[in-house]
Amino acid sequence: MAMVFPTLEGKCAIITGGASGFGEGLAKGFAARGASVALADMNEAGAVTKAKEIEDTYGVKAIGIGANVSDEKSVKEMVEKAVAFMGSLDVFISCAGILTAGALDVLSKEQFERVTAVNYTGYFLCAKYASAVMKEERKTDETRMFDIIEINSKSGLAGSKMNFAYAGSKFGGIGLTQSFALELAPYGIKVNAICPGNLLDGPLWSDPERGLFKQYLDTGKVKGAKTIADVRAYYEGQVPLGRGCEIEDVVRAAEYIVLQKYETGQAVPVTGGQVMLS
Repeated sequence: MAMVFPTLEGKCAIITGGASGFGEGLAKGFAARGASVALADMNEAGAVTKAKEIEDTYGVKAIGIGANVSDEKSVKEMVEKAVAFMGSLDVFISCAGILTAGALDVLSKEQFERVTAVNYTGYFLCAKYASAVMKEERKTDETRMFDIIEINSKSGLAGSKMNFAYAGSKFGGIGLTQSFALELAPYGIKVNAICPGNLLDGPLWSDPERGLFKQYLDTGKVKGAKTIADVRAYYEGQVPLGRGCEIEDVVRAAEYIVLQKYETGQAVPVTGGQVMLS
């Protein structure tokens, strides 16, 4: 059994997009710190497999659930199933997201709306049903605190060339975060966003067919790039600390958000200095 660092011991967390990438890493990171976790994903088989790995490795309760965050019925059922399994809900991490890059005269309306449905509308639906549970649980203990965390992006802090659908959804996500924070503060629900830099070793970037390295090479987003290695070197060169974001960087940011008691409505950059708040 892996070593457990029980800073989040007893917490119950739902993580969407939990079958891979940041979502999987957050689920494992929270489990390593003692939390029970529900991994929700369109890839139900993958979520179930990862949940079993987490139970075997960390000795905490974990469940994999199939869910489509852009579908209201699916989100409602996902929250209900997760809470029935874990018995409670302390933290909801909205991590499911998609990215389709393309120039303004290339990207279709259907592609634009799909990105918006998952990244923006999906966050709204998740916050709606997670907060309903949290409000009910707050009634039994008025000192209890809860967290809704959106995994946003550095593209929610600064525009992204030929990536407007994604950047727009993430800018909108910060607007939702601030607005939800104001509405839910009386119920002890903190709402914050984390804005990671580029997870260059994750599937979003490195998938050989659909990853961003391939997309950006094909669309010519990086001027002069001839190979995927050229694209990677360009993005590493944009970071003052000289590397891509790593999953543990984001896990630590999420851990901080949950443990602190006096921050809400914030967008926390985890960018290696590439994007700084002004």
